[in-house]
Amino acid sequence: MTFTIDSSAADVLAGVDLHGKLAVVTGGYSGLGLATTRALAGAGAHVVVPARRPEVAQKALVDVDAEVDELDLADLGSVAGFTDRFLGSGRSIDIVIAGAGVMALPETRVGPGWEGHFAVNHLGHYALVNRLVPAIGEGGRVVVVSSGVSPTGTVQWDDVHFEHGYDKWAAYAQSKLANALFAARFDLLGRARGVHGYSVNPGYILTPLQRHLTHEEMVGSGWIDDAGNPLLPEFRSPEQGAATQVWAATSPELADAGGSYCLHCAVARPFDEPADQEQAARLWALSAELTGVDAFAAGDSPS
Repeated sequence: MTFTIDSSAADVLAGVDLHGKLAVVTGGYSGLGLATTRALAGAGAHVVVPARRPEVAQKALVDVDAEVDELDLADLGSVAGFTDRFLGSGRSIDIVIAGAGVMALPETRVGPGWEGHFAVNHLGHYALVNRLVPAIGEGGRVVVVSSGVSPTGTVQWDDVHFEHGYDKWAAYAQSKLANALFAARFDLLGRARGVHGYSVNPGYILTPLQRHLTHEEMVGSGWIDDAGNPLLPEFRSPEQGAATQVWAATSPELADAGGSYCLHCAVARPFDEPADQEQAARLWALSAELTGVDAFAAGDSPS
């Protein structure tokens, strides 16, 4: 079935039966994540929502078939705690949607001095997914929510944490490229286990992701008018923004397109060029070194 920029997550899942399926959705209680959780649960899936603010998540999901557990992606100890609890439950995962994120942070350092965007948007999700790999069943999918990615984008390899000059938009862009590279590498490494990875660009959506931007900045960028109304014709609702991620998580059309970067419920870029694969492999190695976790390394197990 063909979907468009105007399709919603509910449109994508119309007629899809997810009863008996389990999905883990980070950021699943706000903005795009909440729309995603509602759509998946509405199709019958049971959704686990790891949340930095569990009490807020509980209130947002009071009428949804979802369970909430505590997770702070900026804290690898918290990531380990969540995954240990989940693995201890003995349940199998069908879908992981790595949707939590931050944007346009003022210079922020977490953990051992990691730059905030790279730490939360990429490294936290890298560690989370790798630790959950033993529970991801055959046919399972990991969908990483990216953003607009330049065809010529590259990781700032000589200063990934922006220690020698910080720019919030460059840092955000690097973390979103890292999301796409991570999904591509995860797919390549996971094929032998029958698991796949995809990245998605949800498009232009006004959500709490913009909380670090001032009203004046968004007006000046031409995103909104003085009253807060969206100006760009590309802006869509959270329900429409969630369409591509639930499509990537469930569509049989993507069975042979693992690793792809998707937009408007279609493959926008396969992410299989040699330069993509080289960057993806280099990023994976760096992430494994920084987090101490690599589910696909010989003899490795989460600790």
